[in-house]
Amino acid sequence: MKPKLEDVAKLAGVSKTTASRVLNNRGYLSEKTLKKVHDAMETLNYQPNAAARQLFKQETGLIGLIFPTVSNPFFGELVNYLEYELYQRDFKVIIGNSLQDTDKETDYLNQLLAGQVDGLIVGTHNQGIAEYKYSHLPIVAIDRIMNSDIPIVESDNYHGGVLATERLINAGVKHIVHTNGPSSLETPAHRRRVAYETIMKNNGLEPHTFTIDFKLSFAEKKRRYQQLFDSYPDMEALFVSNDVDASIIMAIAKERGRKIPEDLLIVGYDGTELMRNVMPQLTTVVQPIEEMAKIAVDILLKRIAGDKTESEYILPVTLWEGTTGHR
Repeated sequence: MKPKLEDVAKLAGVSKTTASRVLNNRGYLSEKTLKKVHDAMETLNYQPNAAARQLFKQETGLIGLIFPTVSNPFFGELVNYLEYELYQRDFKVIIGNSLQDTDKETDYLNQLLAGQVDGLIVGTHNQGIAEYKYSHLPIVAIDRIMNSDIPIVESDNYHGGVLATERLINAGVKHIVHTNGPSSLETPAHRRRVAYETIMKNNGLEPHTFTIDFKLSFAEKKRRYQQLFDSYPDMEALFVSNDVDASIIMAIAKERGRKIPEDLLIVGYDGTELMRNVMPQLTTVVQPIEEMAKIAVDILLKRIAGDKTESEYILPVTLWEGTTGHR
């Protein structure tokens, strides 16, 4: 029969109330009492009721992770690191893929407001959700602007845009096109576009930004990128907003007889471990995903504890020198 707290108390020679206080670390207890209760728990192989302890502490031990889709290598790798970091700190996670589903995202926020999760880490694309307007909620955003009270963890998007654009210009090309999301999307990632346009103009070159929505299906993205090739038949290079889209563009280029890097250069963005192993030839800006996860968890725990946090945390990027970014 599974041992109960009463059995622990009896073996330890203390009251059930005292055993409960030891279990929940409540009030002053002597070292002798603590040792007797813990020894009894070990002898009986007593497993505390986690739900009861959480109720006592008014904590759930659960953190919600809301991202567009873990099928994307960047978000998948980020969620993997976040889950690991949270598990090391005795939290379990609930993962929500919220792409184009504001109802699901709102439901997770309502769980937080109702005390069913202790905090949220979000990197979603949905906008206009009223629940984000509450102040002082334990929420951390990754590469997304939610409201002025929610801290943001991000890579140095501007420097990433500089690295990518200068890499292509230094390769001797002039007609460079940049792909980026809709300007209405509130994200620090738009700084990549600002950097691209600034560097192009500083070098006397005309910037061309091709807008494409992250939410599009693979088939629709491919159709849009076919239009990109039709719209810019003379383009010599592309600075692509993420590595998955860069892989789609490389496939289209091959279909159209464009040789990479001989007559078309490409630089991507994200540099996940998966993409660097599957497509090591892709030159790309590498985001420090593991470090972003660690920082996000640290900040969330500060928010849960009620400690002060900064509004923005910017981490450095590097350039992965594949063969697609130079000849």
